[in-house]
Amino acid sequence: MVEVVEPILRLENIKTYYILRKGLFGKLIVKAVDGVSLEFRPGEIIAIVGESGCGKTTLGRTSLKLVEPVAGKIIFEGQDITHYKGDLKWFRKKAQIVFQDPFQALNPYHSIYDILSEPLIIFGEKDKSVIEDKIVKALKEVKMTPPEEFLTKYPHMLSGGQRQRIVIARALLLDPIYLVADEPVSMIDASSRAEILTLFRSIQKKREMSIMYITHDIATTKYFSDWIAVMYAGKIIEYGPTREVLKNPLHPYTKALIAAVPDPDPENRFKMRPVVPGEPPNPINPPPGCRFHPRCPRRFDPCDKEEPPLKEVEKNHYVACFLFK
Repeated sequence: MVEVVEPILRLENIKTYYILRKGLFGKLIVKAVDGVSLEFRPGEIIAIVGESGCGKTTLGRTSLKLVEPVAGKIIFEGQDITHYKGDLKWFRKKAQIVFQDPFQALNPYHSIYDILSEPLIIFGEKDKSVIEDKIVKALKEVKMTPPEEFLTKYPHMLSGGQRQRIVIARALLLDPIYLVADEPVSMIDASSRAEILTLFRSIQKKREMSIMYITHDIATTKYFSDWIAVMYAGKIIEYGPTREVLKNPLHPYTKALIAAVPDPDPENRFKMRPVVPGEPPNPINPPPGCRFHPRCPRRFDPCDKEEPPLKEVEKNHYVACFLFK
């Protein structure tokens, strides 16, 4: 009998809207996330991919209760915390985030020791020797060695890759079981990206953390995630095992994203890559029916009238497209 592993985090039909403006003509509502459901099991990484403005970051922030959803449920370790009004300190310790820009995420006036000791102090650690031991251990884990050399330094004295390692170390200090990695390598130089992702993946496997990996770079998902969710205009339009989706994309938008990935072969460096035509829809007034239909080369009659449901068309492979009935 196969043992069913309960998810650490379950997002059920999450809708996160922003009120942009109130005035004489009513309010404008941005539908950043519009009906997303996901489950994060222990030790799994789900990559959230899509163009800028598709709702990736809002979904991540909503999962951490940094943004309040207008509908849906956030279930963490079996407890509904969607509108939880009590002390969420227990949740904050177990769920952390690695921000996109390491320079903005670190206080330039604090030393690395001060930056890394802060979360430990907030959560009640008073013993200075314990604090220093944990900081040294965290720095070693992210390959900042010898750690003693970095304790008195300030963020501006470090490279982009080193700053991101500090951000990762800070997130790990409280031993989280769920982590949102929001474009963790997009702001550092290309030579450091693979190194940081490889390090991050090895730490994740050792700790068996669940991670929401937010990225616009679909090529990196092959090496860093177990599952992939493709978002478009606030909705998931394809979901499945990463290697399966990359090898056999079903949705026209997913196919276009993969086709646009640069080919590392020097022979093809001048080859024109296909691009998705048009612009992403306005999240204030998304088009009726399938939200991708104005840009879709394969649209037909129901696409502009009905919204396709996300349905399983192959084992564990889901797509929201009328091409698959």
